[in-house]
Amino acid sequence: MTTQHDPTQRQTGLAKAETLVEALPYLQRYAGRTFVVKYGGHAMGDPELALDFAQDIVLLQAVGINPVVVHGGGPQIGAMLKRVGVESHFVDGLRVTDKETAQIAEMVLSGSINKELVGWIAGAGGKAIGISGKDGGLVTAAKVTRTTKDPDSNIERVLDLGFVGEPEKIDIQVIETLSAAGIIPVIAPIAPGSDGSTYNINADTMAGAIAAALGASRLFLLTDVAGVLDKQGSLLTDLRPADIDRLKADGTISGGMIPKLETCVLAVEAGCEAAVVLDGRVPHAMLLEIFTSEGAGTLIRA
Repeated sequence: MTTQHDPTQRQTGLAKAETLVEALPYLQRYAGRTFVVKYGGHAMGDPELALDFAQDIVLLQAVGINPVVVHGGGPQIGAMLKRVGVESHFVDGLRVTDKETAQIAEMVLSGSINKELVGWIAGAGGKAIGISGKDGGLVTAAKVTRTTKDPDSNIERVLDLGFVGEPEKIDIQVIETLSAAGIIPVIAPIAPGSDGSTYNINADTMAGAIAAALGASRLFLLTDVAGVLDKQGSLLTDLRPADIDRLKADGTISGGMIPKLETCVLAVEAGCEAAVVLDGRVPHAMLLEIFTSEGAGTLIRA
């Protein structure tokens, strides 16, 4: 008895096989390497995109890559502050954080968001553990200071942002231990300072510092834009630090993209092989970037 094969199914199957073959050199290149992925933006609030993201992370681990997730949560912190009647102020994109705001930020980041992400990864068939910079001595933070110039007197004064920090020291032992055990670390950007205070850290900054400390093969910053666009709106796919300086000087890069790219440059100059800015709202954008020749975002290397 012979079985009839549907030609359409066969074509679909062939296309899938060809996709896997195309991915083979990339699978071989990245096996055993570490990817640090910063997950944030509006993609975090979309259950369908969250499931896609979790599936991508589990797939990376299944093909021999060690994924490390660092997540943000600015909109969720903002919503909780509004709910409890606490007003927010921002300086250079950083939330001025008093003690009450710091406690709420930790509750939202290390609590609801962190555990929700762990749940998405578990639902996709992976094993994840949620931690913050406080766990296992992972990150020690230093207080961030900013200066501003008075337009009338031209005198610079120091701005106190409160409990806003940046990574000062990183001990990667806890990440390496989890990865070696086949567990995906999901990291909230909260860390203690040497003074014992708890600091809120920008998630991009946290991810960049961790990628550098791990000597990661890739740092991915998932954002709400396609990547870095030129003045005609076309995607710039490959940049060096000198290109970024030039694009900042002529105004092509501005606003919130500047600190993201500065994070990428710091990471690649400190030991991460390359960083990628890409659109987290595009389903499976990370897989398109890694496993296809076309890519999907803006790659930055030293």
